[in-house]
Amino acid sequence: MSTLPQQLAAYAAYHRDWRNIATHFVGIPAIVLSSASLLSRPAWPVAGLALSPAVVLAGLLALYYLRLDRRFGLLMTLLLGLVLLAGARMAVLPDGEWLWLSVSGFVLGWVFQLVGHVWEGRKPAFIDDVRGLAIGPLFIVFELLVLLGACRQLAGQVQALHTPPAGQA
Repeated sequence: MSTLPQQLAAYAAYHRDWRNIATHFVGIPAIVLSSASLLSRPAWPVAGLALSPAVVLAGLLALYYLRLDRRFGLLMTLLLGLVLLAGARMAVLPDGEWLWLSVSGFVLGWVFQLVGHVWEGRKPAFIDDVRGLAIGPLFIVFELLVLLGACRQLAGQVQALHTPPAGQA
């Protein structure tokens, strides 16, 4: 398994245009939230908790993020927990409302992503490596933290890994 800087750098290589990154700040949360909602049905009671496909997927993602990096893994686990709560709340809406909100959020999220990649002039990262689907949410959290002035050392490592040597663009 690659390191966190390697994963972020590989994903960043597909996301150099600021407009593409900006569309991902809208598209990825929309896709993640709508997916959590869609996968929150059905839910089965297990030890007093509701177990759904959304919980299973979030658990697997949390393990993946924790394995990449403890601090980012904890942050992503917290964010996934919040998304699960929101998705579960959406899933108890009447069928028509739930389906409309979830499917339209999913579709609009992907429209934002695809528009960004048209501007970028490059295909989405997950087409070459399916891990891009898991790294996308982590990437936007990382980018937000960098915008807020955090993660300078990690940002430097990522930049060094995805910047081609002089004369090799």
